[in-house]
This record gives sequence, structure tokens and C-alpha cells, in this order.
Amino acid sequence: MIHLSRWKVVLLALSFVFGVLFAYPNMLTPAQREALPGWLPSKGLNLGLDLQGGSYLLLEVDVPAMRAKRLTNLGEDARTALEEAQVALSNISQDGSGVVVTLADPATMDRALEAMRPLAAGGGAGTVADRTVQRQGEDRIRYAFTQQAMDSMASDAVSQSIEVVRRRIDSLGTREPSITREGADRIVIQAPGESDPAQLERVLGQTAQLTFQMVDVENSVEEALAGFPPPDAEVVPDANGVPYLVKKRVLVSGENLTKAEVTVDQNNQTAIGFRFDGAGARRFGEATAANIGKPFAIILDGKVISAPNIKSAITGGSGIIEGVFSMQEASEMVNLLNGGALPAPLKVEERRTVTAELGADAVAAGALSTAIGFAIIIAFMLLAYGFLFGGISVIGLLLNGLLIIAAMSMTGATLTLPGIAGLVLTFAVAVDANVLIYERMRDEARAGRSVIASLDAGFNKAMGTIIDANLTTLVAALIMFMFGAGPVRGFAWTLTIGVFTSMLSAVLVAQVGLAWWLKLAKPKKLPIAE
Repeated sequence: MIHLSRWKVVLLALSFVFGVLFAYPNMLTPAQREALPGWLPSKGLNLGLDLQGGSYLLLEVDVPAMRAKRLTNLGEDARTALEEAQVALSNISQDGSGVVVTLADPATMDRALEAMRPLAAGGGAGTVADRTVQRQGEDRIRYAFTQQAMDSMASDAVSQSIEVVRRRIDSLGTREPSITREGADRIVIQAPGESDPAQLERVLGQTAQLTFQMVDVENSVEEALAGFPPPDAEVVPDANGVPYLVKKRVLVSGENLTKAEVTVDQNNQTAIGFRFDGAGARRFGEATAANIGKPFAIILDGKVISAPNIKSAITGGSGIIEGVFSMQEASEMVNLLNGGALPAPLKVEERRTVTAELGADAVAAGALSTAIGFAIIIAFMLLAYGFLFGGISVIGLLLNGLLIIAAMSMTGATLTLPGIAGLVLTFAVAVDANVLIYERMRDEARAGRSVIASLDAGFNKAMGTIIDANLTTLVAALIMFMFGAGPVRGFAWTLTIGVFTSMLSAVLVAQVGLAWWLKLAKPKKLPIAE
């Protein structure tokens, strides 16, 4: 193992080049990194919330509000299906996990059941229906979610909310947000570098529920405000508080939206362009063709943002939303629409801000602790094994640190304060491999073996222990990474990278360095055996 193999020299040289190329951008300013040629690596280390400051939010998914909204939608689906079948209704009331429809004429029960049964059908072959339609008595039909659908509703809402929140934060330019689930219905967000927590909270707090609904022109909005609204309509205000009476039935929703963008209208005013998918375009075309000359309301999160008249059928699946928007308001709205709608409202339970000054203090403390630990390791190796063997270990240690920074920069990993602790621990693990090798060499030399035999035995007999120790560390790091969150994962990731780089640097540098020394000096005695 002590022979000076060409492939070992080449691998060592390539490792050094890789380390310099990918670690060097960390020495540059952001402007200098952007000016680098496209073929050169330009990624730097991302600093975590505890190092560069940022925002911390604890959000709760309002599952009861989501369930109430979905029950309302059940009722409107039932109302629409029965109106199309020309079945008169007496009442629709919510009942636990569903709604109970009371017919005006019990003789229309068969026709009503035939009209409502398609509502409970699955999405296609092999799918399981999540709703049921059951007859109750002579004049009532219960339309409800299955128990399985009710049980999964909360879990699905949290999972969907996490993905929507992630897309919204990323579009704000925040780097490496940590978004994790806590408990049954809570989400923890750590957004490093987000200097405006109020904006973050405002963007995340909006559900971005976009709907297109017809304005009810046949009934009076004043009567509805007085407490006598039609059963199929509701009052929705605009941003200035002006009330509109709109049909509850949703013509097209944001679920069919494929793209939103900032644009301008015919008066060169800021507007929002939108495009639907195939199903949304068809439904929107049919709805506008059937209601030419009538106004329809564009509603976002319970506020009417525009209520234009339909001049002609809109069959292309795209259009614009006109209104009094500033460029910032339009950009935020586009960001929300493209990020997707939250399935349920989010309530802020806790908020914290880590200032950049506190992050700078943490960086300074981490750098100082790393420097002190590194200096102590260097001093120990030089005093215990001399300038030759100790110096080779120090070179391996420097290469190890360079490779860790390069690997973290290449993978876009986030460095946290626990990650710095993992870096210091990695140095100790790396030098531990050299200690095992050198002590084995020393034992072999004191037993009377030659220099070459001692060197070779040192690597051969210590390698099993080194691999075993690093595998144990790697397993522990992987467990922490899989089941941990936030800073714990940062520590585990740094430690995992360090396990691989320390094996390469500590063993390979020692082999090449000592083989070179052996070839040039041709020593008669092993220096560390004295």
C-alpha cells in the first residue's frame, strides 16, 4: 500500500483541483461570482438562519375552515345537479361530513337520485370514490364525504400547504428555506436571508383561492345585506368594501390555472394575464358563451378584484384581469397564483426574527472555534509525530477542509452553526485516521521490522479500524439526516460529507507523501519510532 502509484497521484491532484474550483467562489463577492465565465463554478455556501439572519414562522393549517368550505361546495354541487335535472328543492343543510338535500316533491326522488349519483363516482377506472349519495326517507338525500376522505383531508391539506409555501418562498428569492411539518396541522418555516418578515407573512397568509362566478343581476344586493339573500347567491365585497351579489356556483377556479403573468390592458394600465388548461378553457368558453352581456366576478380570497361584462365568448382559454393594480401588487398576485392555492387558511402561531448582526456574531464565533480546534490539532500532530509525519497530516487536513467546502458549495447545502460543529468534528475524525496509522507504524518499527515493512503494515492493519469507525459515524449521520430537521440535518450533512472526504484526504495524502519521502530519502530508521 506504500508504493507510489500513478493513479493515486492523479486522484490526489484531481481532488485538489476540484476543491479549489468549487471552494474559490466563496472568496468572491456576489458581483464577482456573477462575472465569472459560464464554464466555471459560481455557487457559494448558503448560510443558514442562525448564521445570516432571517425569519422564523410557526403556522397552523385551519383544517375546520377548509372542511366547512368543502361542505359548502358539496351543497352547491348538489344544487346545480338538481337544477339541471329540473328537480325542485326545499332545503339544503350541512350534516357532519356532508349535506342533506330535502326535496320539494317526494315524487321526484328517483330523478334526483339519478342526477346526483354521478357526483359520487370516482375519477376513473381503478379510482376510489371519496363521496357517497344515499337516500334518507321519502324526501331526503344525503351527499357526503366518505370516512376515509374525512380522515385524510387534514393530512393532505398540510402536505399540499407545505408545497405551496415552498414555491411561494422560493419565488421571493429566499435561499434554502427550511419548511418542515410539526405535529398534525402545523408548519415550521425558517427563511434565511428574508429581511422583511411582514412581507413573508403577508404572502404566506393568503390562500390565493381564485374563482370566476356570475354576478346575480336578478336579485337585489340591498335585500341580501338586509338578511334575505337568495339560496344560491352570496354577498362578496371588493377591496373598497363595495358589495356584490354573486352566484355561489364556481364557473372556473384557480385549479385550472396554468400560468399567470403581469401584463397591460388596452389603456396601458397594469393588469394580470392568465391562461387555463384544456378543461378550464372549455368550461370558461361555455360559461361566457351562455352569459353574453352579463357581468361575472373575478374573486381572489373572498374579495372581488374585477367584475367586467361578458362582451363575447372567450374560447381561447386566456384573458386578462383588469383593475387598479400597482406593479408590486400585480407581481405579488402573480406569484401567489403561480405558486398555487392553499387548500386551507394558515394562521401564524409564532414569529421570530434573527437579525443579521446576531448571525454575524454566530459566524464569528463559529470561525473562531474552528480556527482554535484546527490550531490545536496541528500543534498536537506536529508535537506527537514531528514535522514530516505531522506535516503530512496537516496537508491532508487542509485538503479535507477544502473538499468539504467545495462539496457543500457544489450541492447547494446550507451551512448552519451545528454544521460548523460537524466541520470541527470531521477534522478530529480525519486526524484520528492518521493517528491510528502512525501508531501502528510505530509499533511495527519498535518490534524490529524495516521501514518499508512498518509503513506498509501501518496502512494495512489500521485500515480495518478506520473503515469501521467511519461507517459507524456515517450510519449515525444518515439517521440524523433522515429523521432530523433544520440544524440537525445541517450537522448530519456536513458530517456525512466529511466522512468521505476524510477517508480520501487522510489516507491518500499520507500514502503519497510517505511514498515520496521513502523514494527520495531512503531512510534506515522510522523517525516516529524513536
